[in-house]
Amino acid sequence: MNNPLLEVTHLNRHIVQNGKTVNIINDISYQFFNKIIYTIIGPSGAGKSSLLRLINRLDEPTSGDILFHGKSFGRYSPCELRRKVGYLFQSPYLFEHTVRDNLLYANKKLSDRELLFLMEEVNLKPDFLQRAINNLSEGEKQRVALARLLATKPEIILLDEPTSALDPSATQTIEQLVKDIVIREELTALVVTHHPEQALRIGQEALLLVGGKIIEAGQVEQVINNPQTKSGQLYKARELK
Repeated sequence: MNNPLLEVTHLNRHIVQNGKTVNIINDISYQFFNKIIYTIIGPSGAGKSSLLRLINRLDEPTSGDILFHGKSFGRYSPCELRRKVGYLFQSPYLFEHTVRDNLLYANKKLSDRELLFLMEEVNLKPDFLQRAINNLSEGEKQRVALARLLATKPEIILLDEPTSALDPSATQTIEQLVKDIVIREELTALVVTHHPEQALRIGQEALLLVGGKIIEAGQVEQVINNPQTKSGQLYKARELK
């Protein structure tokens, strides 16, 4: 088997709330391989977004390590790491001015040809490059945010509920784009979602988190439709809140 592209080992993040220690991420170990879409599911407060934030170094672990190409995260600068491990937030955060300005902010060396290619990647017409951000729909903004993410030529993309603010049509567009881009660009994607139906539509592997721990992991159909643990069965029955 190929070496993992990304690996988390005995990862923990503990914070203090109201004088008590809360284990947000609790001894997670897992290997992520190239060209796979991993969906991260679980009830609210399970640690899904917290895990992505650790992988992008938006937060730092209390203990444990994260390896990228077998090398500890601590040996990469945050900026270097984030160009290779990109993060797409739940709501698109774009700068003022035009779509072109936003893409060049991510990579000022982009040629006109590369800018047009990025528009094609996210199914936007070339004239969108001149559009003002304020004149875009939420679905269009999320596609621009995805194009900006791709502008740095990442190897891993982290998507934190990327369709939660979108209508069903825009949701379907983003889901298909993610699947197509992962295949075309040979990327790895980690997608946090609250919806097991979405995980089944786009994922190949799934991690079910409960209480900051991985309760089940494996093929998405197995984890969601045939869980082996009590917590997994409660999640399938929509009884885990």
